[in-house]
Amino acid sequence: MQLFFSALSFLRPTTPPSVATNGLSGFASFLETVKPIIPIPILLVIVPLIWLFFRDTWREIDEEALRHRAEILSKGKTDPRPLVGLVMCALILTMQEYYGGRGYFEQVIYPRLTKYYSPNRLTTLARYDELYGFAWWAVTRIGGYVLPFFVWKLAFRKDSLRDLGLRTKGFFDHVWIYSLFLAVVLPAMLVVSAQPDFGSYYPFYKQAPRSWFDFLTWEAMYFAQFFALEMFFRGFWLGVLRKSFGSGAIFAMAVPYCMIHFGKPYLEAVGAIVAGIALGSLSMKTKSIYQGFLVHITVAALMDWLSLRRRHCTPLTWWAPETSVTCIEQAGPRDALARQIESVAIGVFVCLVGLVIVLVVRDRRKKAARI
Repeated sequence: MQLFFSALSFLRPTTPPSVATNGLSGFASFLETVKPIIPIPILLVIVPLIWLFFRDTWREIDEEALRHRAEILSKGKTDPRPLVGLVMCALILTMQEYYGGRGYFEQVIYPRLTKYYSPNRLTTLARYDELYGFAWWAVTRIGGYVLPFFVWKLAFRKDSLRDLGLRTKGFFDHVWIYSLFLAVVLPAMLVVSAQPDFGSYYPFYKQAPRSWFDFLTWEAMYFAQFFALEMFFRGFWLGVLRKSFGSGAIFAMAVPYCMIHFGKPYLEAVGAIVAGIALGSLSMKTKSIYQGFLVHITVAALMDWLSLRRRHCTPLTWWAPETSVTCIEQAGPRDALARQIESVAIGVFVCLVGLVIVLVVRDRRKKAARI
């Protein structure tokens, strides 16, 4: 659903709000004019649909929280978990904003690295400086998102970390929800990939087309960051607040989740509100972050791949060549290799779908036999 808003964002020019729409005509000018209010009617349609889908889940969570609060109050106690959890989350997000970005890496970390590198290694450092910057970004995100789990276990020893979205039991019972989410998101993603500005935005690491090492290293960091993000927002945040806030924990989480998208296109940032509520509700329903993680990385990987394919920039060699070569100069070989990879990927995907179907059917038969 977040990608639906992204699709709309790519339909209009990336003109700053202070710039008038002079020079634009027709539909592009209209979209630029009404862009600030576009999310309102869309949210009025999508949010009620999410409510219809998850209303029973929200009610169950609220009833569970009501019983928990009543039990705490009957004992004359207060639950310190919301205080500890939210203060820790706020501190982590603040530190990431000020010290976890590529800007801080370039201004502070990179100059320090150059002092300790030999002349030969400085060449490598300069060649992969952007990748190093993204590595800093990924490490600070992953570290910040995962750290609360260790702190929580020290502070609340009786709490199980599996209750913070890490349970795997019943995974196959909810595979259909993952499929449903993709059925909604993938068409929007295809719309996005057809827009002219799409290729200039994804992937974030602009040297990804240079080599398979660049591309796969970036994707590995990107995926690891997504897993940690799901652990933090849909696992830790919701798990800590579930019994105190009830379903309100989902909507509280959606606010900072939207804010970490500030700086991206306006409509994509607004779409994060919907994605936060939908994926948060899915996590609450399944008590697991894994379905949301699969949705995230599936869309992210396809967005990067389609962006490279559109620009004929699929990587061609494992290591970056010594001399820079434009994608257009090697468009033929790059596209031919991409088609081969896509053929293999489709075959693997079909096999995986078949395997999942077999596992789901076998799991349900076992449960039916036990009944």
